[in-house]
Amino acid sequence: MKGVKFSGDGEYNKKCTAWFNNHLNPSRALLTPSGTHALEMAVMLAGIGPGDEVIIPSYTFTSTATCVVMQGATPVFVDIRPDTMNIDEVLIEDAITERTRAIIPVHYGGVSCDMDHILEIAGRHKLVVIEDAAQGLMATYKGRHLGTMGDFGCLSFHETKNIQCGEGGALIINNMEYYERAEIIREKGTDRSKFWRGEIDKYSWIDAGSSYLISELSAAFLYAQLEMAEEITYHRLAIWEEYREGLSELCREYPLTMMQVPEGKIHNAHIFYLKTGTAALRDELIPELHRRGIWAVFHYVPLHSAAAGKKYGRFNGKDLYTSKDSARILRLPMYHCMDAKDTARVIEELRSTVPSLTG
Repeated sequence: MKGVKFSGDGEYNKKCTAWFNNHLNPSRALLTPSGTHALEMAVMLAGIGPGDEVIIPSYTFTSTATCVVMQGATPVFVDIRPDTMNIDEVLIEDAITERTRAIIPVHYGGVSCDMDHILEIAGRHKLVVIEDAAQGLMATYKGRHLGTMGDFGCLSFHETKNIQCGEGGALIINNMEYYERAEIIREKGTDRSKFWRGEIDKYSWIDAGSSYLISELSAAFLYAQLEMAEEITYHRLAIWEEYREGLSELCREYPLTMMQVPEGKIHNAHIFYLKTGTAALRDELIPELHRRGIWAVFHYVPLHSAAAGKKYGRFNGKDLYTSKDSARILRLPMYHCMDAKDTARVIEELRSTVPSLTG
């Protein structure tokens, strides 16, 4: 097919980028092969290197830490808030040392961290803020989209996300001082983006970099999803509300707590979870629900307890909630094609299973 472009930065890449710039109002968006790649680029752009420290929650996916470790820096883990499972903003300042260069808040489940507090701390200590908004597209904090408040925002379009293309991501650059270098890092360390725009007559090797471009096939798939982003979000929120209403009585009667969304934080229904009263109850519920055809799952094993976490990072302060609460998370099925019958069946199976296990 003559003239058809399959590599990065073609027609659909540009359409997706325009969608982000129009809907999220960031300074600029760059598509990447994954959310992990977006995080890696952000850490590189922040100038983080050997001997530096970056404050992150331990309750998160490995990419939040590996992007730091790959630059020779140390992830410093901080405890979470039990209501949102997000980093406890009150504990961040105590973790800051002369080596601290950045904070990576993670918006777990599409529910925002307390960004006012985090940005205020970062401003006073001159720290870079990299929002891990992998789960946060279409969610907001006090009217601002997740990923658009820090210096950088990192989105994921992995197949597990609300809006997906199999594998994909985006780096949202909110501080334009970083944009030119971001283009260079993304294009294997060259100024080829300027060449394609006709700004220079040839491109050359300028800086360190890698191939952080998403293919046109993935971008085309993603654009079709972005065109339906509001519809997808609306439907997922309806499923979330069905769970909330259908399980409220069960949570009052038995040792279960529902996912919470604090005031001022508009979520995107990325997940719906319950917290069981004990880890033992969660571990009994999961296989029993599986036996009944309900694919309930848990989420992250805290990074500071993993072999690599112990090797490369350290936990600052006390682990009051990270380990305890992560062991009680029970995530319920949540996907766009669910209908009211599916949700009702999950609710009914929980109403039947929980009493049988709690005696």
